[in-house]
Amino acid sequence: MLQRIYGTAWENEEQLKAYLHFKEEAKRRDHRRIGQDLDLFSIQDEAGGGLVFWHPKGAIVRHIIEDSWKKIHIEHGYDLLYTPHVARADLWKISGHLDFYRENMYDQMNIEDELYQLRPMNCPYHILIYKRKLHSYRDFPIRVAELGTVYRYELSGSLHGLFRVRGFTQDDAHIFCLDDQIKDEIRGVLDLTEKILLQFGFSKYEVNLSTRPEKAVGGDDIWEKATSALRDALDDKGWSYQIDEGGGAFYGPKIDLKIEDALGRKWQCSTIQVDFNLPQRFDITYVDSNLEKKRPIMIHRAVLGSLERFFGVLIEHYAGDFPLWLAPIQARVLPVTDTQLEFCNEVTSKLKADGIRAEVCHGERLPKLIRNAEMQKIPLMAVVGPKEVETQTVTVRSRFGGELGTIAVDDFISRTKSAVEKRTSI
Repeated sequence: MLQRIYGTAWENEEQLKAYLHFKEEAKRRDHRRIGQDLDLFSIQDEAGGGLVFWHPKGAIVRHIIEDSWKKIHIEHGYDLLYTPHVARADLWKISGHLDFYRENMYDQMNIEDELYQLRPMNCPYHILIYKRKLHSYRDFPIRVAELGTVYRYELSGSLHGLFRVRGFTQDDAHIFCLDDQIKDEIRGVLDLTEKILLQFGFSKYEVNLSTRPEKAVGGDDIWEKATSALRDALDDKGWSYQIDEGGGAFYGPKIDLKIEDALGRKWQCSTIQVDFNLPQRFDITYVDSNLEKKRPIMIHRAVLGSLERFFGVLIEHYAGDFPLWLAPIQARVLPVTDTQLEFCNEVTSKLKADGIRAEVCHGERLPKLIRNAEMQKIPLMAVVGPKEVETQTVTVRSRFGGELGTIAVDDFISRTKSAVEKRTSI
């Protein structure tokens, strides 16, 4: 019998202590445990591995992320799309996925003697929407975006919480543009990416620019033009980056961005890819100023990557302690005794009417109610006793700010709304 033994070696005791602390912190922040403790999500054996069930608390966080994502994209000139989860298998032949990606696709379905396929990607759908009408060079750039759910086969042994799943929602977008618009569009995507990631507290990035591999489609001129545009956009942005020579996709150069979490771990989320392949495969065109048909440039891009994976990263980054604006329950109202329950319900109704996610919790002694709220990482607790009922106030305890004292209900609502809008704590 052979037994494998792993070991580590360190130059000094401080490095060992730092490593052990890192391992302990990573264990404490494990999104699978926190997801269960806070009732955020689950993966049900009865339904199958790698398929995520978003529970009410996790779903509200997803809703907030999606709403913010949509708002920012509309502000930046994107049109939102919704497309089907299945399509005829012929579509995936045209796109090349059946030739190059079949091992990651589910088996086809026979429906009325036609073969259909669960989608592994959203790109062909967006191209079909582009092809629905003739385009002029004056129409560009065209930006479309979708929170599109895709399905990819992964071996059961490779599945890992929210980080490796079989069904997930990509924050997918595609830009159709002219050759001379590539740089400005890439710069716009970089600005958009930074704006979105900063909302969630991610400000440190590792950026890689990947260039032409040995096997590639497209001529030397367009590869050089696209690669230069990506490089110039990064230089304009002022971000430091590394060149990954030959690391690009066969269909075009790309920029990959990794975010750094609270433990200094790097997570691949954002990607920007220029594509010379799909426009050719689908024969998409536009009419130029000389009334000649030309082929546009297509840019694939995702900021968060997938909502499932990004949510897992968020859970571990915050250790489940979501900031006030993102917390599934922002305030919990606690009565000293059930005698104050009626007033607690009135307070909670007022909070909800002002868009604050609040709930009443009772039936236990106050210390237990407070402890439960702390265990559930609720940002704000509003305690109500006889004095608070008499004066129409609440005594507030903030998870991040400590004891805030006794506050009028309207003032508590106003301060909470202001903190949410500014994305700060109170």
